[in-house]
Amino acid sequence: MTLDRWIALVFITFCCAYGYLAFFTMDQLLPPFMQRNPVWPSTFPKILAILGIIVGLIVLLGLEKTSATAEPSATEINYRRLHEYKLGQALMLLALMVAYALALRPIGFLLATTVFLTGGSAILGERKWHIMIPVAMIATGFVWYLVQEVLGIFLRPFPFFMGI
Repeated sequence: MTLDRWIALVFITFCCAYGYLAFFTMDQLLPPFMQRNPVWPSTFPKILAILGIIVGLIVLLGLEKTSATAEPSATEINYRRLHEYKLGQALMLLALMVAYALALRPIGFLLATTVFLTGGSAILGERKWHIMIPVAMIATGFVWYLVQEVLGIFLRPFPFFMGI
């Protein structure tokens, strides 16, 4: 079995577990007045799980393939030449994402997101620090304002020790 089919199998397994949670565990604690609503909090997760399983099955069964003997085009990943891709950058970005998720609560949204955006653009090759840092700060402030003030979802903007 090729790498894309193994990934599809793992994806289907994840979607099945996600679907189980969406169908059988999310709606148990709903108050009685919400149980009569046509759309529940689990509606979107249920749709995502079903669509994920369908897409995973399409890849697993090979229905998206046009020709098995044709050489992959320039836009497709050639698994025989995987060592030629920039895997270091991808792994560093994944590590940066994990570090961002772990640092979000202790150092606050504003600092964590600014460092994440600046570090991510540096990993991808941008070297104009005088442009990167202000753009990251403006984007972070804009997103924080939208989420905090417009949507009304609390995001801790500063580190926990500041107590603000």
